[in-house]
Parts: sequence; structure tokens; C-alpha cells
Amino acid sequence: MKKLHYSWIILIVAFFAIIVAGIIRSSSGVFIEPFEKEFNWSRPMISFAFAVGLFLYGFSGPFMAAFVERFGLKRVMLYSMALLAIGLSLTFIMNSSWQLILIWGVMIGIGSGLFLTVLSTQVANRWFVKRRGLAVGILTAATATGQLVLLPVLAALVEYYSWRYAIGLILALSVIMLLLILIFIKEWPRDIQTTALGLTALSQAAQPTDAKPSGNPFKMVWDSLLEGIKSKTFWLLAGSFFICGLSTTGLVGTHFIGYCMSFGIPMVFAASLLSFMGIFDLIGTTLSGWLSDRFDNRWLLFIYYAFRGLSLIFLPFALQHSSVTLLVIFAIFYGLDWIATVPPTIGLTRREFGIEKSAMMYGWMVAFHQVGAAVATFGGGLLYNAFDSYTSAFVLAGIFCGLGSLFVILLRKHNPREDSIGT
Repeated sequence: MKKLHYSWIILIVAFFAIIVAGIIRSSSGVFIEPFEKEFNWSRPMISFAFAVGLFLYGFSGPFMAAFVERFGLKRVMLYSMALLAIGLSLTFIMNSSWQLILIWGVMIGIGSGLFLTVLSTQVANRWFVKRRGLAVGILTAATATGQLVLLPVLAALVEYYSWRYAIGLILALSVIMLLLILIFIKEWPRDIQTTALGLTALSQAAQPTDAKPSGNPFKMVWDSLLEGIKSKTFWLLAGSFFICGLSTTGLVGTHFIGYCMSFGIPMVFAASLLSFMGIFDLIGTTLSGWLSDRFDNRWLLFIYYAFRGLSLIFLPFALQHSSVTLLVIFAIFYGLDWIATVPPTIGLTRREFGIEKSAMMYGWMVAFHQVGAAVATFGGGLLYNAFDSYTSAFVLAGIFCGLGSLFVILLRKHNPREDSIGT
């Protein structure tokens, strides 16, 4: 029997680490109403705290890429997961709104940054040559799947017991994940006397070096931004990713449950729909990774943004008719497209800036993604207060997705087979 290549072990551990970080960060949508009732905090204030978390986890991306290069993948993974565990522990004793901002805005925002931004790129670049696009697809699928898969369980714990039981569950998962990272994660293939999956003599020159840079990581981040702002490709991808964050994590991830509840749909059922989306996201994003190894990534992005925009405009119609069938149809199509944009975006970033710089440059694009997410998280709360409905927020997000599809088609033609010589 052929021995499993250790690259797949790394991928599996990273997959579950991303799942756990995603669960922690996305659970904010379940806690809005319980926090509102117990602490008498306003919904815009709670939304602001969660928006800070979205903003910081996005903007931590390029810094996390630099820290991984400077201090090592395993160490940064351990510190990040520990920060999540500490933040969750402190949630039990918070009693002021500034503490919510510190814990769920700063600590959980920064702690989830590595896992939900550049980890997939770092693992794929270091451990895969063959199947690199598929590896990115699997790991980025975990980002959204983790944010959705446990929501029904957390919602049930909140509804039938207390939000503290839900916090306790995700805290336990973070501690388990700390142990798995400690035991199984390795820095580079050569640390265990192996090579990246599919490495050949022809593709050796395109592999990232395992020598740690000695420079200031903050300067590395600044230099990468200066390089990015001179590139048309960077602005088009960053602009489309801003719209991606606005139309996924920021709006649907935070406000979908509240939107459903405003039409009389129970919290647990609404959370179950999000979890259902997570299942189809796993399929859609993994397939997207496979497709990104084979087809022009521009056209993949064009199709993804166009269909996402149509599904968001369709959602208010489904809710107004209180149709379970229509909501399930929305969940399937939106779920397939939830984060399918990531593999082709990473592919285009790698093509434009090279494999050595791709993680950090992609980190900056994720920063734009999370600015969009923060705008939608806070803006969704404001629009709800102004109109007593989320409908205008979802329709606007759909229109922005149409704009995003136009951004990506302006990029130059892409041949993914030229990105990894020898694969």
C-alpha cells in the first residue's frame, strides 16, 4: 500500500484549524441577540464590535504572511490559536461594551487572521506543486464551511440553554486544535526528509525558499503594498475582493440569521440554512480549486460574481413568499459560490507577483475583502435601524457583485498551466 504523502497530513490539520477559526469568528451572528438582551447593548454597537473583528482579521493577513516567513508557520499557528482560546475564555467575564470590542473585535479578529487569510496559500506554496490549486480549493472551502457548519448547534445551545454553553463548545475545540498543531505541523518538507508533493527538477526553481528572511517583517509588508499599488491587476483583484467580502462574510455571515428572523423564521432553522450553505461551499470551492488549475481564472471569477449577485437579489423574493423550497434553492446556489472566488484570485495573484510574494500580496487583497466585510457588517445594522429591514442591504450587495464581475474581466488572459512548470 502506497504511503500517504505528509503534504496531505499538513493539509488535513490546516483544514481543521481553519474550520475551528471559522467557527469562532462566524459565531458572532448567533450572539447578536443574546448579547443585546443580556447586556442591553444596541445592535449597531454589537455590530460595530464584530465589524472591528472582521476588519482586523482582514488587515492582519499581509502581516501574518510576513510573520510566517520571519518566525515560522508552526509558531504563528500556535500563537494565533492560543489568542482565540484566550479571547473566548475572557468572554465569560466581560460586562462592558468596550470589553466586547477588545475581545471580539481585537483578540478574535487578530487571532483568526492567519487561518482565514493566508494559511491556505502558505501551505499550498510550501507543500504542494502538483495539485496546488486543489489544495488551495480544499483549504479555502474550510474557511466558509467552518464559518457555517456548527451554526445550528450553536444556535440551539443559545436558544435552549445559554450563549455560555456555545462559547464553551468552541473554546474546547480551540484547545483540541492547539494540541493537533503542536503535534503534527512541520515547517518545510525537508524537515521530515521529504519534498513537496509533485516536485520535479523543472519545478524546483519555482518553489519558495525555506530560508528565513532576516529583515523587518513590517518593512516587508510595507514594501509589498508599495509594489501592489503600482499594479493594475492588484487594484482590480483587490476591488473585486472588497465586493466579495461585502457580499459574503460581512452581510450574509453576520445578518442572514437576523434577516430570516425578521420574517418569522426561527433562529435554528435560519442557522441550519447557513450550515447547509457550508456543505455546498465545500463542494463548490473544492471544485473551483480543481477548475483553477485548468481554466482561465478571469472567466471563473466573472461567472462566480455574476451568479452570486443574482442569488442575493433573489433572496428577498424567497423570504417575502416564506417559501422553504425557494430558501433551499438560494442556499444551494449561494453556497456553491460562497468562497469559490478564492482559488482563482490566488491563481491570478501568483501569476502576477510570483510564488515568493503571492502569500503577502494575497494578504493585502484579503485586507480589502475584510474592509468590504466590515462595511457590510456595520452598514447592514445601520440600514436595518433606518428601514426596519435588511432588504435594501441585500439588494445593494447583489448590484455590487455585478460590478465585481466587470472588474475581473478587465484582467489579461490567464493560462493556469504556465503558473507551475513541471506539474
